[in-house]
Amino acid sequence: MGEFAELHGYLKEYLRKFYHLDVSHGLRSKRDVTAVETKIGEMQDFFGLEKSGQLDHRTLEVMRRERCGVPDAEQYSSQPNRPKWKNHTITYRIQNYTPDLTKQEVENTFRRALKIWSDVAPLKFIRVDHGEADIMINFASKGHGDFFPFDGPRGVLAHAFEPGEDIGGDVHFDEDEVWRMGRRKPGYNLFTVAAHELGHSLGLSHSKDPSALMYPSYRYSSMTQYTLPRDDALAIQALYGGEKKLTAL
Repeated sequence: MGEFAELHGYLKEYLRKFYHLDVSHGLRSKRDVTAVETKIGEMQDFFGLEKSGQLDHRTLEVMRRERCGVPDAEQYSSQPNRPKWKNHTITYRIQNYTPDLTKQEVENTFRRALKIWSDVAPLKFIRVDHGEADIMINFASKGHGDFFPFDGPRGVLAHAFEPGEDIGGDVHFDEDEVWRMGRRKPGYNLFTVAAHELGHSLGLSHSKDPSALMYPSYRYSSMTQYTLPRDDALAIQALYGGEKKLTAL
């Protein structure tokens, strides 16, 4: 009974976070069961699974993968008035540093993660050390002031916000994770996660393409050998164009 209750709680929280399931009234009626099945079906459709609306082994396996904290249901990059930066010169600031890596490693990682986007779109990124920037980068754990607390090791690795005022564009990394430069375990490659989250900061939502950088589940990518997949390049060019190339600074 305890295991079932734990699994049921996990399912509700996952669907609430990533597919906007309304859990405000406890999910006790037949209508609530239908709502859960509908949301499971949406999740299965997003990840290319058999759309049964039932929590089978394969569906649970995908749910338990380490991933980005941005909802899969967000499709703002496909909306007519989708958010994007009006100025193509975008500032960013690293507010604090993970103790897992050196300061230089962190700075080089974010520089490279931004460059993969500016290599295919007319964007220029400038790092600032003081004051407000368009994109504020922060390492934090559990509750950290944005109403989207991290969940400890594994699970959600990071999250970001679409372009806009105040918290818009900001990126937060879960400091309860171990951050690495390469593939070494335990831990997660900072470049892989940073490049994905910065895609959200620029206005992209999640992709259903498993080969895309903007696919929500974590998958290691080498910083030195990485080329932005076509799906992501077309998405960023749809927002900002793709003729003039400016590099990251």
